[in-house]
Formats: sequence, structure tokens, C-alpha cells
Amino acid sequence: MVRLPPALPVLRPVAAACLLAAACCAQAQAPANPVDEEQLPVNIEARELKGSPDRETVAEGDVQLTRGATSIRADRVEYRQADGSARATGNVRISRDGNVFSGPELQLKLDTYEGYFVEPTYFFSVTQAGGKADRIDFLGRQRLAAIGATYSSCTPDDEGDYAWLLSASRVTLDFENNEGTAEGGVLRFYGVPVLAAPYLSFPISDQRKSGWLPPSFSLDSKSGFELAVPYYWNLAPNYDVTLTPSVITKRGAALGTEFRYLRPSFSGELTTHVVPDDRVYGSNRWSTHLDHRGQLPGDGLYSIDVQRVSDDDYWKDFERNISTLTERLLPGDVRANWWRDDWELYARVQRWQVLQDPTAEIESPYSREPQVGVRRQHDFGSGLRAAFVAEVNRFVQYDPGDLEQRPDATRAHVLGSLSWSIVDTPGWFLTPRVSINAASYRIDRDDGRRNVSRAIPTFSIDNGWVFERPSEWFGRRYVQTLEPRLLYVNTPYRRQDDIPTFDTAAKDLNFTSLYTENPFSGVDRVADAHQLTAGAYTRFLDEATGTEALRLGLAQRYLFREQTLTPEGTPSNERFGDVLVVGSTNLIPNWTLSGSAQYNPDIDRTVRSTLSARFSPGPFRTVGGSYSLVRNSSEQLDVGWQWPVYEADRSASGGSACVGSLYSVGRVNYSMRDRRLTDTLLGLEYDAGCWIGRLVVERRSISRSDATTRLMFQLEFVGLSRLGSSPLRALKDNIPGYQLLRDDRAQP
Repeated sequence: MVRLPPALPVLRPVAAACLLAAACCAQAQAPANPVDEEQLPVNIEARELKGSPDRETVAEGDVQLTRGATSIRADRVEYRQADGSARATGNVRISRDGNVFSGPELQLKLDTYEGYFVEPTYFFSVTQAGGKADRIDFLGRQRLAAIGATYSSCTPDDEGDYAWLLSASRVTLDFENNEGTAEGGVLRFYGVPVLAAPYLSFPISDQRKSGWLPPSFSLDSKSGFELAVPYYWNLAPNYDVTLTPSVITKRGAALGTEFRYLRPSFSGELTTHVVPDDRVYGSNRWSTHLDHRGQLPGDGLYSIDVQRVSDDDYWKDFERNISTLTERLLPGDVRANWWRDDWELYARVQRWQVLQDPTAEIESPYSREPQVGVRRQHDFGSGLRAAFVAEVNRFVQYDPGDLEQRPDATRAHVLGSLSWSIVDTPGWFLTPRVSINAASYRIDRDDGRRNVSRAIPTFSIDNGWVFERPSEWFGRRYVQTLEPRLLYVNTPYRRQDDIPTFDTAAKDLNFTSLYTENPFSGVDRVADAHQLTAGAYTRFLDEATGTEALRLGLAQRYLFREQTLTPEGTPSNERFGDVLVVGSTNLIPNWTLSGSAQYNPDIDRTVRSTLSARFSPGPFRTVGGSYSLVRNSSEQLDVGWQWPVYEADRSASGGSACVGSLYSVGRVNYSMRDRRLTDTLLGLEYDAGCWIGRLVVERRSISRSDATTRLMFQLEFVGLSRLGSSPLRALKDNIPGYQLLRDDRAQP
């Protein structure tokens, strides 16, 4: 039977934390393969051995008893062959798989694993943490009970106190049924209880089991304080659901759900969030997201991705529940694909939900109801290749807001190409190509339907070289390349201004788009062109590792005739197009520099440019900034960093004591055109060795006059779990080069 992966592997049920100490202790003593270890002999080494070999053996002085991977050391060991029991006293130490347990007295039957361990202490190599118990009773290979168990990754201070300590009055484990129970579980942070549960049941292994998960909380200016307590419900090996009731101080109660399912032919997740009566908004609020994938007969696949919310303002108030890159455009996408040899048949239905803002309306994209097509790519050999796409779309526009309603239409188009790689070697290539873009439209206008057709051919030749030579800079040996490239394109003019744009937009000018035949994406626009694009790269590659240390590029287009259809919307008779310059390097130790510029020779000015620099001299040390300019549109300055305010010397304490290091993290985005801060993130991270605290404030602009401020606070108990509202996603998304403070250490 197929099984789902563990739910929330970082934040496992709190009960699991209460059991961890005793569980690891039992697993360390119980052999991984009981049948094999029962057949292994018992070896005893000591300074003095006495007794009868077939009845009882008494070993004294540096005693070591081993059986398989288990090793027991003690001052004295009494071993009785009749029932396979061993009694160890005096500095008893058990080790197995890197885990270590010690105490004054152990009595254990090696065959049945029945017995007890008095006042044991333990350390687990996987989590780099440990604790102690008043007593552990072994009730067979599959069961045990621990009395007065504790667990922590901290070392005690001079008074014997721990920065954080997890304790339970009684823990019982049943490995056969993958079930544990904890009574009186309490997590204390500097002596203050932060979590408590009188009774909890939890899974022992990574297998899923129903139970409560650690609570989370958040605070923002829109909703106030929110406390959520998730409950995980393991319905079956291939079905589960997580219910997350929460209380939001400004809005009221809320409920989130996540239902996961996995079958041999399909799988998916369904998430919902409901606020039954939002006191701020004045009505019910909700969101839902279905992500479903499956198999179809005949080597086919299908997927369903639908996300919907209750109202246009939802993205402002509950941005964390929207999982799309464009938070104001929510997808509704159903698609299917079939493959046979080098043929592909596909079908799709797509409809958007547009979240409009009266102060900043956006144009609603067209929906496809439906899209049906077939494509094929075929290699005839000897460098001859053909590509073919035939497709029919029905375009419909919904919810344009106060913007002009555009006409609906049906489009049938064919895209075809034939290319011949006359030369294709590592040193150079030469590829002529003939292509055609043919489309027929049936456009629904107020004055009736109108049929429009056009077919536009294109001829191009793509030619490039790669030259190499050895070079040496700053005492390091490199391979320097020179990579010139030419692209010739000839496309005749065809009138297209009477055709709306359904899936077409102008491409940003960069080195990739500059070497394409059409400056438009999509099907509806094909620019007339008789032009030559010429450019070159030079790169410096480390001779030993092959890594790129420096890249410089320069490219420009030359027009042989006037271009009527341009991305700017006006004809162009400029012979020479804009010059594009790009560069990046890490030649200077610890520095990464990059930049690009688009220069217009006619106005003798730069119309677009970006510059960025990042300094990263070591772990958890990075500071970077970028400047971007789009003339007459935007000008922004962005700075981000992660830098220590104070770093403790862990070497003096062996690297395990709870000594603190303080780090500053942040990102500031400033609009020089508007003279205001747009997005800001400021915070501190404190690494105490055995726990980490994170306090981050994020301010995100949602319009020119409105912003959301969010406070995120998290405690990470190393070797256990994390509690609070996690800022890690915000830190990774906003700070280039950000490192998790536990990246260089063992992870639980």
C-alpha cells in the first residue's frame, strides 16, 4: 500500500518530545535485528574473572561485556549463563550506535531484554542532546517505561540548571505498536514552563500518528495576535488531515485544514481556511486550494490546480494563505497530457480569479476555455530537425473591473519550424532555420463577429564560435574564452493591429531575448524584422575546478530596414538598436559583483541598468546591495544583510555550552522615484548554542498608502523542535546568501 510521507517532520507532536529521551535509550539497547543478535556470543573482558563457565561468571576491574553492537562497561559484572542475565554495578556505561548511557546499576536479561537501569544518564549522537531518568524498566524487546525522564541539548550551569529542559513524570513505549505515552510532560525555558500536557500519546518512529502538534502564534497590524493549535489526524496510511483551529484577536475564530491523499494513480492536497465572521471585514472570509495530480490511460498525466478566496481584499489580510507568486492573480488550471513516441497531445482549461484594488487596478488576463493542441519534435538525423504545434484556444475575459472590457475570441494557430545544424561542434555552430506562425481568429465584437487570418514566415541563421586560451590573473590560472555570436533574422511585415493580444507580451531585453527571432512572447504578435544581432561573451574559467570567475558580454542589433511592429508600439527606423552590456565576477575574494546596462545611442543615455554587490567573508556574514533603474518608470535601492553583532567563543566551552552569539538580519527596499520605503525587514537572531531565538519585524507595502506590519518570534530548541511564528521563509526570500544558523551543525 502506498503511504504518505510524515506530516510536518520538523514540528512533530509535542508528545514525541516528551518521549525522545527514553525512546532513544530503548532503541540504543534493543538490537536492530533481534534474531541475529540472539545468535551472537557474549564476550567478557576484565582484569579478574571467576566463577563457573557454564553457570555464572563474575568479572571485576575494567569490565567490558559485548554482544553485537552493544557494549557494556562497568566496575563489576555478574553474568549468569542459565537465563542470560547480567548485573552491572559501578560506573556502568552502555554504548551503541554512537549513543551513550551511564549510571550506577544495570540489571538486564540479554535474551529477553527484561530488567532495569537505575538513575541512568544518556546522550544521543543524532540530536547531540541527552538527559537523565530516575529509573528505566525494560519490559521486553518491544516495551519499556521511564520514570522521571528529562531531555535537553544544553549543558547545566554552575547551579545545575538548564537553559531549556523537557521533563516527564512517566513515559511508556510500545515499539511493536509504534505508540508511546507521556504523563506530566513539561517544557521549561529558563525555569519558566512554556508547554505542558498532563497526558499525551505519540508515535515512536517517523511513522505518522494522530495527535496535537506544537502551537504557533503570529502578530500583525491587520489581524492582531493569532494563536493556532494544530491537530494531526492519521486517517489511513495514505490519507491524513491536519485541523488548525485558531483565535485571532481582531477578527475572531478561524479554522484551517489540510487534507492529503495518495493513491497508486493519483495524489494531492486540499487546504482551506475559514473565518466564519470576520469582525473587521464584516462577513465570512475563506480560501481554498486544491492541488491534484494523476495518471491517465495511454501514458497520460493530468493535474488540477485551483485556488480561490472569498473577496478582493483577502490577499491584504491573509497573504500567508496564498501560495502563488502573483498574489492578486489566483489560478484555476486543469490540464491533461498524452505522449506517444515524439507526439504530445494536450488539453487545458484555465480561469483566473483577479483580486482588484480600486486604487491600483490590474488588467484581467484571458481565460482559456478550452485550450487543445498537439505538438511534435522530430530529429531526422544529420542535424535536420522539425518542430510542429497546432492549437485551438477559446479566450474569455472575466472581471475586468473598471478597465475596458476586451473582446472574446476563438483562435486556431499553427507554429512550425525546420532547422539544419550544418555545423554543431564544441568549437562552433551554424544553424539556418525556417519557421512559420499562422493563426486564424474569430473575434466577438459588439458589432458582430469578425474573422481575421494571417501567416508570417521567418528565416534565420544562427552562428557562433568558442575560442579558448590559457590566462593567469592574481596568481591563478584560468581558461579564457571568447564566444562571438551572430543571429540574422528576416521576417516580412504583416498587419496585426486589428487583432487583440490574448497571450502576448513584449519580452524584457536581455542576452537570451536578444538572440530570439521575435521580441514578443505568445502567438498574437510577430515583429517584422530584417536585422543582425552581433555580440560576444568572454569568460574566465578556473583551470582546476572549471568554475566561472568572470563573465563579460556585449551585444547590439543592426536593422537593415525600418521595423513597423515593435514592443514600444511605434515604428523604429533606428539602424542601431540599444547596446546591452552584462558582467559578473567573483575574482575578488569574498566578493560577488554583477551588473547590466541597456544603452540607447540615439539619446546617448542608459535606459535600463542594474548593479549589485555582495560581500560574504564567512559563515553567517553577508551584506549586499543592488541598484536598479528603468528610466521614466522606477529607480530602486535594495540592501540586505546577515551579520554578527557579537560572536561567542565556543571553543572555550567545547562548542556545546549555552553561550550566545547575536546576529543582525535585515532588508531595506527604497524607491528613489517615490522617495519612500516600500518593503522593510529588520530582525535579530540569538544563537545560545542549545537554543536559538529569532525576532523579526516585516513591513510590506500593499499599495502606495497602505502597508502590513508583521512581528515574527520563534524559539528553536536544538535537538527538539521550533515554537512560534517562523520567519525563516521571509529571511531566505529577502536576504541573498542568508544561512540558517544550524547549517554547520548536526540536525535533529
